[in-house]
Parts: sequence; structure tokens; C-alpha cells
Amino acid sequence: MSEPLPVNGSPRLRAAVVLGTRPEAVKLAPVVRALDASPYFEPVLVNTGQHREMLEPMLHRLHLTPRHSLDVMRERQQLSALTARLVEGLGEVFRHEEPDLVIVQGDTASTLCGALAAFYERIPVAHVEAGLRSGVPDDPFPEELNRRLVSTMTRWHFAPTERAAHRLRAEGVPPDAVHVTGNTVIDNLLWVRRRKAGRSAFRTGRRGVLVTLHRRENQGDRMRMMAATLQRLARRGDVEILLPVHRSPAVRDVLESALGHEPHVTLTGPLDYFDFTASLAACELVLTDSGGVQEEAPSLDKPVLVLRTTTERPEVVTAGAARLVGVEPEAIHAAANALLDDPADYQGMAAAPSPFGDGSAARRIVERLTQDCAAPLPHPLQPDVSLVDW
Repeated sequence: MSEPLPVNGSPRLRAAVVLGTRPEAVKLAPVVRALDASPYFEPVLVNTGQHREMLEPMLHRLHLTPRHSLDVMRERQQLSALTARLVEGLGEVFRHEEPDLVIVQGDTASTLCGALAAFYERIPVAHVEAGLRSGVPDDPFPEELNRRLVSTMTRWHFAPTERAAHRLRAEGVPPDAVHVTGNTVIDNLLWVRRRKAGRSAFRTGRRGVLVTLHRRENQGDRMRMMAATLQRLARRGDVEILLPVHRSPAVRDVLESALGHEPHVTLTGPLDYFDFTASLAACELVLTDSGGVQEEAPSLDKPVLVLRTTTERPEVVTAGAARLVGVEPEAIHAAANALLDDPADYQGMAAAPSPFGDGSAARRIVERLTQDCAAPLPHPLQPDVSLVDW
């Protein structure tokens, strides 16, 4: 990152950017690049270390250099312990750096704790990808609660779609605090694909089915049933299922036991972002319980089957680019086979437009921050947004 430049004789405003997981890095990288290119802001990158092993190699490849890296992870720790360590560590960083604003993204523990630590230090918060809601407070758990809580501490709500913005306004967020920008994940996806970075992990010339499974609510018996369904799908004979396995033992043990010896299933460790996007571009169909993949796949014309009972991204279902098929094995199997066997149905989904923007979200975010930060910053908490207004 470049050194701060003078603006009318003053240093650039310091924007602390908090991230700790790979999806946060992916979605905040365009924002950091846009901040760094601006004469008005100095980005201060803070890595919470939430997913250290998976995150740090990608930070390097995305040209992101944290100024601070926390050491908060403990083996099999409870969310309460992680939350306490994050708030304490981030509070110390903010007191040291004295940023003018704090930027968080999405709905992770790093997001919630970054906003809470900023609020305690009376620093205004900008929330990238604001307004996503499943409508069920504990589904997905704990992400749905995290994003609702963050909204109560946010000054700038950068919503990826008009639907997300409408939800925020319906919850009482002042309209002038809500800004529709598109989703920064599209900015980064297009940035990576233009560079032709990454290598597909598919091994054969069969029709590629890319699968991601990791949600807490899908673990245990439900994941065992999903693994059996993937086994049935692989035995069609004309597909290769690629499944990057999450490092969590609750996920890894089930999937490796059920699918490790299937000849038409390729299990890998977590792919780096660049190889994942190359694999996404190479596949024919996506099955996922991830949120981010629901956004990325339609931009590459890949139909998505969402293996969940709810989604906080209903726009992609409404657009026809994804289907919410639930978690029952027969429903998943039938939906996947239908798309693989019906070219017209497949093409209808592949041709559906992406509702998540045009790749200029980060530019819009920095433009809005520039406009608002020319004046004194308001108090970070909106007085008419209450924790009970759900």
C-alpha cells in the first residue's frame, strides 16, 4: 500500500478494514484497492486470523498486506470465547490506530466483533453487503443474527441489491444511510478472470459438478445423507463431482468417509480463491450451501442448486439463476438429474441474469464515503434502529 497523501494539507482519512475469512478477503479486496487508489483514504488492513491457514496465502495473491494480525483462534473453541477475544483484540487495534471509520463485510464473527469494537470506541462503521436476511434468526447460524446486530451499529449500509436495501429501510434504517452498490464479489471475480488466474481442479473430461458443503446446520446426519446423495449422483457415470472439503473435522470426517473411494468424485483440500474460480468457470453445475457461491456462479452462467431451506439471497432465485432445493436427499437428487438431463431447463437457468451487479461496487462505495466524509461524521448508531426491530 502507498503512504498517506496530503489532502488540502491534511493526511488521508484512515479506514480500518477488518477481515478474517477467505470470503471477506475476496469481497473486501476491491474495496481496499479502491481506497488505496483514492487521495482521500488510507486503508489500514486488520486480519483477525479467524481462518488463518486458508486466508494468509490468498492475502498475498490478492496483494493485501495486513498492518495488524490477531491470534484469537483456539482448537474447538466456543463462539462466546472467540467473540470475547475478537472484541478485545480489535478494540486494542482501534485504540492504537485511531481510524476515522471501520469497514466490515458480511456476517462472520469478525464482522460482528469489528462493528462492536468500533461502536465501543465510537468510530463509525461501514457495512459492505448489508441487508441480507433469511428471515429466520438462527438459520444460518450464527450468521443471520450477526448481520442483524451489525445493522444496529452501522452508519453506512452498502447493500448489494435493491431488495437488500428495501429490507433495511423496512427495519427502520434511515433511507439516506442505505446505498445500493452491487456486490463486490463480482468486482473481484471479474478482476481474477481477466487475469486468467488459477487452475481448475477437475481431473477428467466428464461433466463437472462443483459442490461446496460446510454449514453448521447441514452437519451431522444431514451431511451424511447429502454425501450418500452425491454418491448416487456420481454413479450416473457421466459426471465428475469436485468437492473441496472444509477443514472442520465435522465436515471432513463425514465427506471423506462416504466419498473418499468413489472414482467419479474428486475430494480436495480447500482450493485457493483463484483455483476455485477457475474450477467454477470449468464446471457445468453447482450444488452449494454457501452464500458467496450463489453470487459468483450466475456471473459465469452456471446454474446453482442451493442445499438449504432458506437463503438470504432470494434475488438469485427470483432471477431464475438458482433454485432453493432444500436438504432432503431425494429432492437434491431429482433437481440435479433434471438439470443434467434437460438441456432446455439447463439453458434457461444458465442464461438467467445475475442480480448482483456489474463489477463497480467498490468504486461506488468509496465514492459515497468520499462524499460523506467531507463533512463531520455523524454518531455511528442510528437512533431509530433498535435491537428489537426485527
